[in-house]
Amino acid sequence: MSFLTVSNISKNQLGVPVVKDISFTVEKFQKVAIAGETGSGKSTLLKMIGGFVQPDAGKVSFEEVRVEGPLEVLIPGQPGIAYLSQHFELRNNYRVEEILSYNNKLTEDSSVELYDLCQITHLLKRKTDQLSGGEKQRIALARLLVTAPRLLLLDEPYSNLDLIHKNKLKEVIRDISENLDITCMLISHDPQDLLSWADEVMIMKDGEIVQRGTPQQVYGQPVNEYTAGLLGSYNLISPAKAKKFAGLPGVVENGKNLFLRPESFQIVEEGQSALKGKVKSVHFFGSFYETVVTLSKDTITIRTSKSQVKKGDTVYISTHADEVWYL
Repeated sequence: MSFLTVSNISKNQLGVPVVKDISFTVEKFQKVAIAGETGSGKSTLLKMIGGFVQPDAGKVSFEEVRVEGPLEVLIPGQPGIAYLSQHFELRNNYRVEEILSYNNKLTEDSSVELYDLCQITHLLKRKTDQLSGGEKQRIALARLLVTAPRLLLLDEPYSNLDLIHKNKLKEVIRDISENLDITCMLISHDPQDLLSWADEVMIMKDGEIVQRGTPQQVYGQPVNEYTAGLLGSYNLISPAKAKKFAGLPGVVENGKNLFLRPESFQIVEEGQSALKGKVKSVHFFGSFYETVVTLSKDTITIRTSKSQVKKGDTVYISTHADEVWYL
């Protein structure tokens, strides 16, 4: 018995297909991330799962019960499912503890634990107009969680947050996933938000799911260039140009484009199985360096944790055999 079953759901808006005949299942306590370009149908899909948008076709079943849409119920939303929009609202001039007291189904001890998980205990006596955007986001999340949902839908929860509050919210969402008996689905544009958190990633394009798999699979073995680009920078080398890479670890000539993430290349010592190149530029990104290397008339990008090369240096390039992929 699947916890959540989405069966052939579709949605048109103004005559344009937004979600096209999508089907999948989600198991209990699974963490599922959805990625896709703007307009790919991610938010509409999540809202149909939560009962906030009426599907034109198909159905959503939550714990073997069909999720009814807003045209079928007086108050939209499915019991047991909580949906946090990026456009959430909190009442002004209310203390945080008052906001959280409404619809609180938890015991006092469980409420205290939840407030600690959401990192809002110190905010309970404040009024909502005295909070930062990141603090409001965590309180809006806690307001949903006090209703004891079994499925939590998070639609771009990190949007419009500075890095400090974003990292704090990421920590909160990770703690919620690990410490509460709850299943989570999350939408984000940032691959770093998805890859380190999810058990499974779904990639959407033009209202369809084009790839579904573990974070490692969709990142290292994308089905197309669209998926590759959503999840980070990459090197794509045509079959004709890939001939010069044949002989490097894991690389063969098969008539396909050679696909390698920047970290799938490595700089090695002369004499090893490697290609000779010249450093065109070196860029520092804090936790890593990206080095652009010219090989004849072509360039590749290499990512390393440390860099001992500079512009103009001659280097020798090899590959990590288990990270070679083809498109």
